[in-house]
Amino acid sequence: MTSNHTLLVPSDIDIAQAATIRPIGDIAHQLGLNDDELLMYGPQKAKVGLDVLKRLKDQPNGKYVVVTAITPTPLGEGKTTVAVGLTQGMGKIGKHATVCLRQPSMGPTFSIKGGAAGGGYAQVVPMEDFNLHLTGDIHAITAAHNLCAAALDARIMHERNYPGEAWLNRTKSAERPDGLPRLDINPYSITWNRVVDANDRALRHITIGLGSKADGLPREAGYDITVASEVMAILALVSGESYAEALADMRRRIGRIVVAYSHAGHPVTTEDLGVAGAMTVLMKEALNPTLMQTLEGQPAFVHAGPFANIAHGASSIVADRVALKTSDYVITEAGFGSDIGMEKFFDIKCRASGLTPHVVVMVATIRALKMHGGGSSVVAGYDLPKEYVEENLELLEKGCANLKAHIEIAKKYGVQVVAAINVFPTDTAAEIELVERAAQAAGAGASVSTTHWADGGEGSIELAKAVVNAAEKPSNFQFLYPLEASIKEKIESIAKQVYGADGVSFTPEANAQIAAYEKDGFGNLPICMAKTHLSLSHDPKLKGVPKGFTFPVREVRASVGAGFIYPIGGNMMTMPGLPAIPAFMKIDIDEDGRTVGLS
Repeated sequence: MTSNHTLLVPSDIDIAQAATIRPIGDIAHQLGLNDDELLMYGPQKAKVGLDVLKRLKDQPNGKYVVVTAITPTPLGEGKTTVAVGLTQGMGKIGKHATVCLRQPSMGPTFSIKGGAAGGGYAQVVPMEDFNLHLTGDIHAITAAHNLCAAALDARIMHERNYPGEAWLNRTKSAERPDGLPRLDINPYSITWNRVVDANDRALRHITIGLGSKADGLPREAGYDITVASEVMAILALVSGESYAEALADMRRRIGRIVVAYSHAGHPVTTEDLGVAGAMTVLMKEALNPTLMQTLEGQPAFVHAGPFANIAHGASSIVADRVALKTSDYVITEAGFGSDIGMEKFFDIKCRASGLTPHVVVMVATIRALKMHGGGSSVVAGYDLPKEYVEENLELLEKGCANLKAHIEIAKKYGVQVVAAINVFPTDTAAEIELVERAAQAAGAGASVSTTHWADGGEGSIELAKAVVNAAEKPSNFQFLYPLEASIKEKIESIAKQVYGADGVSFTPEANAQIAAYEKDGFGNLPICMAKTHLSLSHDPKLKGVPKGFTFPVREVRASVGAGFIYPIGGNMMTMPGLPAIPAFMKIDIDEDGRTVGLS
């Protein structure tokens, strides 16, 4: 049932600013961390030094829980609020739990989506810090990424500007006059845009190098949003049992980044450019996860925030490792639905970490299920159509096929599944009961409604109990495909077994790219599929459980440093744009110096 006071919940920022926030040192001591393992960023947040992993190496890990969802509406279905609410619910039943979340980009925060600290009475605080600069990790990524872009263009310019026939003739000279190796970069092969942490569509396609010969080579280029940077994906996938091991892993990964190809077709890396070391230096502090807290005083690690489309959409391995050594239960989330975020969490993140998940929490909302049953389009920034705010059991029952498909995807990995119905004020008792029955019929070990948004931890007590019970049951975790399979075989496994496609089509360009990657030794990397999050298929208009389609792969790219191949199905955007009325128009400072209007 919905809470009696659901409709009386204040705004997110009002709730957050009214909270009593404990000193972050108290939260750290709650985890068993020592003062010398903290890098303080004021009284309410701190980075945690990774050498704690060395001190606690013999400590057994807690239970590992990943929160995912059905295919969402464009509004999102509340995975973060469920993750935070579940953590708070664990506290209500006497369990020591920590939530591990991604750091949001300020692009979406100032656009339509708003922040990502949770919502209502299930938030991480201070929410202004969470949603804005935090401890500067995104700025460090921006600096490291753009240093590489500058090094790349400088190398091209200097190689072109050296005089002499032998130098200009590629067949006669393999070394520059200054003794550096000639990289002979093909400017049409460059895959490394610049980045900025803002939504700015005007920067998607730009021309650089205009002016004199000393201003560089004129070429078409562009900007991506910082969270789409491969450096961000690397930060999330770095692993190690100490700070030194994690730093060395990050240095190796950054050095493997492929930014372009030579005219002869050889990959050009950051190591070739001589910039990998400097990039790593800029990332030294960013390697340590940031410790915050929930509204109810549970620990929260906030670290990394890779895009869930072209990257794997999960927070960092190192944050999970620290949490697992210091907590009985670790709740983290995977971006978008189980077909994207959870699949990548398992097949990419769990491969890199070696950590084994115990429970999948599958978030469903009645509004999303009605959409999949044939409801009208849901558009961000506009009121929901009538069928979403009034009881409609027929529409809802049809849409439950999408929930069933996602539960079946999770069960392919051999992990226990708990369905969490994220209750909204307009949901009725009959609708909630219908979804609970459908989830259990589909194979979920438990199906629980949760009112954490309105009631905080109290509203998630039953969900917490269900997750604790599921975590005690046996699981048989397994990956979807072996790394030894070919790139095409791995792509087909995901398309057929997860998306339900009949097959996969590859453009000639994709075929050529796959052949080149396998020739260069990248064929044994896992796959990070880039597709829409609004459908199980590649087509955002296909709701419910699409059948009878072929999944099209138009292009295949490699994030060699992060350690995955990403095929692109459809038109994936790496630089969002601002809407006509962006969220920043509501954000300001009041007369007391407090932030207002942030959501």
